[in-house]
Amino acid sequence: MRLLGLQVGGVAPLTAGDRVVMSGIHKRAVAGPVAVGRLGLAGDEQADPSVHGGLAKAVYAYPVEHYAFWRAQRRALGLADDLPFGSLGENLTVQGVLETSLYVGDTLRFADCELRVTQPRRPCYKFAAFFGDPQAPRKMVQTGFCGLYLAVERPGHLEAGEAFELVPGPRDTTLMSLFPSSRRGAG
Repeated sequence: MRLLGLQVGGVAPLTAGDRVVMSGIHKRAVAGPVAVGRLGLAGDEQADPSVHGGLAKAVYAYPVEHYAFWRAQRRALGLADDLPFGSLGENLTVQGVLETSLYVGDTLRFADCELRVTQPRRPCYKFAAFFGDPQAPRKMVQTGFCGLYLAVERPGHLEAGEAFELVPGPRDTTLMSLFPSSRRGAG
């Protein structure tokens, strides 16, 4: 398992239909070690802390394995399919760990930091606007390619390219049982 990309972003305007809203979804790659505190990565911001950020959603990770699906979706719409890491709004682009194999309480253990799985992402209209596809949230729900929110168990530093291990937590609640598609039996 590996951390392929590390991204942060500030709050910036986002055009969503006929209005402009503030969003922290714009992420850019950072090089070198990045400090990780209880509320997330140094240099990262969230526009609406009621739905993003905080102790339980300090860091958002997304599996690289889903990028091929999103590239194909953009091609089908006639949009550019060059999706750099962070294009799904994630702080961490990870390899080797998927939502379907995770439980709430599992820990991603890095050399200098530990992050605990707390919940799946629930897509909203800002994701649709940023991604350029009004159906993107529906597609995320249908596929279950939602990514995962993480709490910071042990602050430290992260750097793109480093390996991590998955440390199992309690096997009580699967991550996907908290995702909307799982409740309907789709997914």
